[in-house]
Amino acid sequence: MSSTPLGVLLIGTDAAAATACQAAGWNVACAADAGDAARHDAVLLGARTRRALGALLRMPGLAPAAFDSAVVVLAAVGDDAVEAALLRLGVEDVLVAGDAPAVQRAVRHAVERKRLERANRVAYATDLATGLPHQQQLVEHMTQLLALREREPAPMVLIVLHVEGYAGAAARLGSEAANILRRKVAVRLRAALRASDIVAAIGQDAFGVLLGRLEASADGERVAAKLVRSLQQPFMVTGQPCTVAAVVGLALVPEHGTDAESLLQRAHAQAASRASLGRDGYAARTERGPAAAANDDSP
Repeated sequence: MSSTPLGVLLIGTDAAAATACQAAGWNVACAADAGDAARHDAVLLGARTRRALGALLRMPGLAPAAFDSAVVVLAAVGDDAVEAALLRLGVEDVLVAGDAPAVQRAVRHAVERKRLERANRVAYATDLATGLPHQQQLVEHMTQLLALREREPAPMVLIVLHVEGYAGAAARLGSEAANILRRKVAVRLRAALRASDIVAAIGQDAFGVLLGRLEASADGERVAAKLVRSLQQPFMVTGQPCTVAAVVGLALVPEHGTDAESLLQRAHAQAASRASLGRDGYAARTERGPAAAANDDSP
């Protein structure tokens, strides 16, 4: 395990839990909710009664917190059905609150399991050409957020972008140029979004963007237009400008579905039915005019 002190977020726990974490030399913070969970290695949730334990199932942000961090529940009393439901939401462990060594050991083990889980996700769910997550990881993340949306309704949008222009780059500059161009497209999409948004490579010429936190569904169209605009400036590949065209499809939650696969199908279908847009209407060829190409860094 890493020698770096763990960062532990305490929510609803008693003084004994805080003392146990501090005695282990960990960096401890307290909060009223799990909104800041991603900044910490582990989250300790306290439940002093059976009713409080059941209420954790409706806790805002629990599923995303369990995706990002090792979540351990300290319960004063047990409930097999509720504990099983918490584990399905991604909680690492449910303990009957006890002695400090038991709490410390449970947290360390939970953090290590979460680190291994992340490493496996990266190893088996990454598009090697771009360094982005691929479709499997996007579907996994969508499924977790959709489960959360059943209890906390809020707008969520999936954008699918079909990108054209790789074949032209390969024909003019060689096959490796198409790979470089694809990486540069990925970098530019990532740079145009918030850190909380998910960008994935979901095909040789397609990217998926999951906007999990929006004020209104209409914001999805605005973000989609921003992404298309971001791709309209030429890319510099092996010293030559290369252009792409893009077409987008959107799927809204819950208007267009409540499962990951149907949302992906809907967004792909909409993208396939639209005309692609490039800078000044030109795609997959050298642009007219003196527009400079951006020298995007590759991932």
